[in-house]
Amino acid sequence: MMDYRDLLEKSAKECGNCGCMGIDPNFSALPMGVGVEEYFTTLLSAMKERGINVAAFKPNIGYFSRLDSPLEGDFRGSLALASIVKSLPSSPFILDSKRGDIATSSANYAYEAYRCWHADAVTVSPYMGHDSVSPFALSLGEESKEKGIYILDRTSNPGGKDLQNRVMDDTKPLYMTVAEKIVEWNKEYSSGIGAVVGATNLKEFEDLASYYAIHSIPMLIPGVGSQGGSAEEVISIMKKVGYPLFLARINSSSALTHPWAKKKEKAPENWKEVCLRNIEEFGKECAI
Repeated sequence: MMDYRDLLEKSAKECGNCGCMGIDPNFSALPMGVGVEEYFTTLLSAMKERGINVAAFKPNIGYFSRLDSPLEGDFRGSLALASIVKSLPSSPFILDSKRGDIATSSANYAYEAYRCWHADAVTVSPYMGHDSVSPFALSLGEESKEKGIYILDRTSNPGGKDLQNRVMDDTKPLYMTVAEKIVEWNKEYSSGIGAVVGATNLKEFEDLASYYAIHSIPMLIPGVGSQGGSAEEVISIMKKVGYPLFLARINSSSALTHPWAKKKEKAPENWKEVCLRNIEEFGKECAI
């Protein structure tokens, strides 16, 4: 049985990079007359034709759920996501849903991610402790070993510091306390348990990468691209501290899939070529 770490290593070697493409549609940035399903399936098909690939894909479920109107029997968002997921290549599929609840609820969220969506990994909040984390690692029995769990540690958003940088009684910031729990859970529950560590604060990133390098903890690294983080700087730090690059997934979303959105421009006629160039360059920046 291939565990999640094996899957990470296999896809990184096959792609030659540790990049992850976020699928977070900006609906106002889509080309006129092109729906979200058509947009991303067309882009994924073009990537396949050009031989351009990254080592993971991370759709955020909220962007698609908002399109559903369940009381009216309308599930266009979920159906669009399903079509996109079916178009993904063999690289790991990380469902970005940031679940985390009491154990019985988390077991259902794990079922949703792994069985309903066939995700290889999911993002999880640690706020409710091991009750919310362990079901993702245990609810599928032996099959759980094949799945990844990325626990929010030091996130890339500006507000992350509000709680994550709070100093605890032992003088360590909360994100280091969470890091210690992630290592503990990785050993106790599953080697697929990893951490979400943003690229927008490089000193904190280096501290966490150094710690996780010792314990070979998978990292999902958002914040590159439109949020201001740099893939080259992240790679450089990981090499400096001896972190195994194949375990990392450096994520970039809108900078790859609609880079014109940051300047609030309309999609250019050659939008597909613009995206393909950015994705190909991103793969080179994340080369292992």
